[in-house]
Amino acid sequence: MVRVLKVVVPVLAMVAVAAGCSSSEGKDEQWLTAQRENYCTQLGAWQKARNAAGTDRPEPSDYDEVGAVAQDAFLAMRPLRDETVGGGRTLGEATVAAMNNSDSEAEGRVVQYCGDVGFETLTR
Repeated sequence: MVRVLKVVVPVLAMVAVAAGCSSSEGKDEQWLTAQRENYCTQLGAWQKARNAAGTDRPEPSDYDEVGAVAQDAFLAMRPLRDETVGGGRTLGEATVAAMNNSDSEAEGRVVQYCGDVGFETLTR
């Protein structure tokens, strides 16, 4: 009986540790998915606000709204800022270039990022 316990107890301990890691990995993946969805949602909202403000004669309040929506997108991007989007850029760099510098290539990269992570319908 002692011999069986010497074998069973370490095996059960390993199973418990592995189950704990697996559970934590699932939560990390859920968290990451939620962060990506939030970012892509905020990016789409910024695109919509920017496009609406780009009409014939935008009101000053339109620019304020675009700035506020851009700030929300920047905040949503922060936990993901180091993810790569191609061209040697990170998500953070591409987001800043798209929103601050009207860089259409950078905007294309962040939109493609949203498509690659499964949230292409949230952007324009």
